[in-house]
Amino acid sequence: MWGLLRGSAGFRALWGARSVSFLGDSLGLVALLLYVQASTGAALAVALLLLAGDTVPGLFGALAGAIGDRFDLRRVMVICDLVQGALTVAMAVILPPMPVLLVMVAVRSVTATVFLASSRSAMPALVNDDQLEAANSALGAGTNGLEAIGPIIAAGLFLITDVRGILLIDAATFFVSATMLSRLPKIPPVEPSGHSLLKDARDGLGYIWRAKAVRVIGIGFFAVVAFNGVDDVAMVFLAKDELHGSDSASATLYAGVGIGLIVGFIILARYAGKLTMPVLMLIGFAVSSAGNLVTGLAWAIWAALALQVIRGLGIAAIDVGVNTHLQRVVPPQLRSRVFGNLYGAIGLAAGISYVLGGLLLQHTNARTTFITAGVGGLLATVVTAIGVRRSAGGESEPRVRR
Repeated sequence: MWGLLRGSAGFRALWGARSVSFLGDSLGLVALLLYVQASTGAALAVALLLLAGDTVPGLFGALAGAIGDRFDLRRVMVICDLVQGALTVAMAVILPPMPVLLVMVAVRSVTATVFLASSRSAMPALVNDDQLEAANSALGAGTNGLEAIGPIIAAGLFLITDVRGILLIDAATFFVSATMLSRLPKIPPVEPSGHSLLKDARDGLGYIWRAKAVRVIGIGFFAVVAFNGVDDVAMVFLAKDELHGSDSASATLYAGVGIGLIVGFIILARYAGKLTMPVLMLIGFAVSSAGNLVTGLAWAIWAALALQVIRGLGIAAIDVGVNTHLQRVVPPQLRSRVFGNLYGAIGLAAGISYVLGGLLLQHTNARTTFITAGVGGLLATVVTAIGVRRSAGGESEPRVRR
């Protein structure tokens, strides 16, 4: 992993830019959550903030991906960072009322979806094909590692500044990221379509529907997240109501997945190439779902923490497996659209899981919610495995078209 960072200036710039901006995002999210809670005192307002950031971009995934396939990817990513930085500065200066804040967060999140689709699409232009697994693992380790420590850094920053100050720091990370990305080589579109943005977006959806292997992976990923995303909601109830833990113990449980992610990415950077990516993805689906299932059976805080670390290992496998496989099999002129639609759909799946899982949690308890999520995720994994086998998606991976 470190050899790849030393040997590829383009990948090093992308890795540094995304890691810095993810750290800023983590700081900014903590600041916004505390601002909304302090200014409204309403749990619904906090939930709306999360939905604006996680779910609304899913409604625009097709358009977000189409932008990356129409223009030079370096330019798209730099502009996205500048737009996000400007919006964050505006939030810090104005500290707007709730309705305006939700709109600004939603617009920034849609812009982030454009960036995400473009950055995933750019990867094959920056590294060799046999380095894709290591590159995706290194990117995951950097972004998730800094994102995981973001709340800790935010806690320290609140000793010397306030919400405005932290949001301005968040904005600065976007401008630093844009500067780093400006060092990338130009990555022009492979085959400009000459069509309108809406037509390109429709063509991207049409490709996903026609390409059975891609469709199966997308639907399977959506289903696994729709079942398992509720763990973020249920974790605190498991810790406090079922395991009788303290506030600090509850916070510790949320670190479990982050620890597993970092460890998983480090392992996968070295060994992921020994498996085909669809197999790695399916292993990730199974391990992450089983992690939630057995977390529902945990008898102590430390046991739940260990089981969530295992879940994090599975999520790392999903990330590397899905992204690397799609980078290899999707035609370059459609790659951003596929990633835009995929991650837009995953945001919607998370929103569905928050709502339906929250209702299940309200009418049962945290253990039942975790077990149901895990069983549902495992069933989705089995169905996806059958679909991948029938679509021959796991038999071979053609080399990237450079």
